[in-house]
Amino acid sequence: MSEAKIKQPRLAVGRGRASASRERRVVEDTAQRAKRQRNRGTANSLVIGARPRADLLPTEVLTDRRERRVVRRLWAGVVVVAVAVGIGVGSASLVAAKASVDLAGAQAQTLSLLQQQARFKEVRATESSTTMLELAQTVAGSTEIAWEPYLRAVRASLPAGVVINGVGVNSASPLEQYAQTEAPLQGQRVATLTFDAVSQTLPTVPAWLESVRSLPGYVDATVNSVTLEETSGDYTVNMTIHVNEKAFDGKYASEKGN
Repeated sequence: MSEAKIKQPRLAVGRGRASASRERRVVEDTAQRAKRQRNRGTANSLVIGARPRADLLPTEVLTDRRERRVVRRLWAGVVVVAVAVGIGVGSASLVAAKASVDLAGAQAQTLSLLQQQARFKEVRATESSTTMLELAQTVAGSTEIAWEPYLRAVRASLPAGVVINGVGVNSASPLEQYAQTEAPLQGQRVATLTFDAVSQTLPTVPAWLESVRSLPGYVDATVNSVTLEETSGDYTVNMTIHVNEKAFDGKYASEKGN
């Protein structure tokens, strides 16, 4: 088989870079095809009865086909990217729309709550005032002692026939601390109870002092004086009892707890 002579195209002067590059690729493809044909002719010369083959398509056609395949692949990539971008934009739009709906719902709920609070503004003010009054009442009554039942307990602790004639009370205040005595061997106290007890018989002072130890909040007791009334023959005992915070009735604290 004789070798085919291939005429190389001349590059036209004055063409652009794109045309020169294309012609260069055509020349290179033509040379490669000629080389393949020579190799194929040499191999076929050794085979007897082989089917002859020849590629008669111009090199320009093959180059154009290859470039079209590249262009198709590029366009396919562009389409894939465009689809991905579209899906991303759509998803972001859905998320933004859902966030807007949730925000509108939260704003509506907040507005409704504010309107309800405005409707019950007076009730809330009354509740706040009531709470303040209860707290003030609790503080003011924190040092209160129910003296009437306490005096009954004192009367019950004394011997039979003894009558309490006069009473003096000095108790703590919620605004200032109760003054303590500087005398030794006397405990802390929150109130002082002084009374006169009249007895028809000569009182047994130690027994009287022992009998008042069971009083609530008892700290100590002292008999200040024992006086005999000559006209009536009765004995008047002036007695002082000191009590601590256990004597507080805790009335308002109990009501608040209930």
